[in-house]
Amino acid sequence: RTGQTQIEKILQQEEEQFAKTLDKGMKVLEQDIAAMQNEVISGETVFTLYDTYGFPVDLTNDIARERGLSLDYVGFERAMEAQRERARASSKFGVDYNAGLQIDGATEFSGYEKVAASARVKTVLSGGAAVKEIAAGAQCAVVLDATPFYAESGGQVGDTGRLVWSGGQMRVEDTQKDGAHFLHIGCVVEGTLQEGLQVEALVDERKRNATALNHSATHLLHAALRRVLGEHIVQKGSLVDSERLRFDFAHYEAISVEQLNQIESLVNAQIRANTPVLTQVTDMKSAKEMGAMALFGEKYGNEVRVLSMGENNFSVELCGGTHVQRTGDIGFFSVVSESGISSGVRRIEAVSGEVAEQRARENADMLKGLAAAFKASRETLIEKVDAGQLRMKQLEKELQQFKAKLASSAGTDLADKADDVGGIKVIAAKMDGIDRKGLMDAADKLKNQLKEAVVLLAAEEGEKVTLIASVSKSISGRFPAGELMKQVAAIVGGKGGGRPDMAQGGGQDVSQLPAAFEKVRDWVETKL
Repeated sequence: RTGQTQIEKILQQEEEQFAKTLDKGMKVLEQDIAAMQNEVISGETVFTLYDTYGFPVDLTNDIARERGLSLDYVGFERAMEAQRERARASSKFGVDYNAGLQIDGATEFSGYEKVAASARVKTVLSGGAAVKEIAAGAQCAVVLDATPFYAESGGQVGDTGRLVWSGGQMRVEDTQKDGAHFLHIGCVVEGTLQEGLQVEALVDERKRNATALNHSATHLLHAALRRVLGEHIVQKGSLVDSERLRFDFAHYEAISVEQLNQIESLVNAQIRANTPVLTQVTDMKSAKEMGAMALFGEKYGNEVRVLSMGENNFSVELCGGTHVQRTGDIGFFSVVSESGISSGVRRIEAVSGEVAEQRARENADMLKGLAAAFKASRETLIEKVDAGQLRMKQLEKELQQFKAKLASSAGTDLADKADDVGGIKVIAAKMDGIDRKGLMDAADKLKNQLKEAVVLLAAEEGEKVTLIASVSKSISGRFPAGELMKQVAAIVGGKGGGRPDMAQGGGQDVSQLPAAFEKVRDWVETKL
């Protein structure tokens, strides 16, 4: 019954979210259709609807067919390919070292027990192709016969470190996996690296250890989430490096502060228990019988590693990553943020070990600084902050009232100075000390007071210009404010637009305001 209630909630939220997305996408589509010069919806529009609003191309095509329109499929494919190119260009090293890699055998991984080991270079890759040797200064990927370097998988980033040999060394910036082989990606910084060379593979132990803390903390976090929020929690992704951990999971609503505190407390309680982290290599059937959870998106072979940690098997998961020896090694766990990243998927970011300790110290220092600024103690700080916010709101209200009076007074003076152009009252003026809302209020009062009026008001905000155009509704068909705004905004180096009776805009060139004001009278005269 509990599961049914959760499923009903999720389905309802999905329906509501899709309806909102559909509504937003339809507005974009309607705008583009209205601006079309022919009967073909552009490929760029189809791509935007697909990429931003989740519109299947078939759905856009159905809507187009109902309107007697067609789609620019060639343009859509061009936009899709451009996105793929951007994704490829943003890859970490800019070269796909995995493309067409064919090497016999497999890399033997010794990283569970070691962070340093001797190895032989099997292959050197440069620009995606195998080479016999490579000199200092060149970027490359190296395949060894054996390695202590962990290759990125299961959300854990690849190890970094060095390959060292007589007369040379290579900086390893990342480790990736291609089938059964590990790719040590980086730059030769000294000497020449050759195929068949014997090297010492040295993992950056500090980063490896810090990453292990965060990875083990992720397992405890996952188990704590299931205990506090329910067994429906399913991992949707993770990222673990030496600085932080990120955990994405399926859940239908935001997590309350009380729940987050409870989750954090559960994890830290397991850390304080300082129980051994146990690893067992077994088959998948036995792992499932042990209650081990599989990680999202991971592929498992005939043999799997089952990782158990915490009191009474608090966490039991399948995992090929590197971990601490005891839960107490993690030291301290602290949640940094909790947020929604997509419909039905939440994200928790957290830190552990020294980074968590440093964050706690920085928070304490910040608290002391705030207390000093508000002349309060830790106990009275919230009270002082609340009082300060209340006072600020009162002052903001008084300021708005003052600005409204200032705008009203200035508006009365402007009404008396309005030009008469063919029976139309024209006002173009700058109002000092008035914000955008004040300009809009003043413009409304002026056009109401003058009955048939074209009003352009401006204000300086630093080196920028804020513009408001307002036209009496009775004449807005002949003198549309949006058209006027486009012309005057261009004069001050900006842009703008809006409805026939009200438009907004701005620009960068305050010195051109007099020319913009002159344009208003000329524009009205041309419309008469």
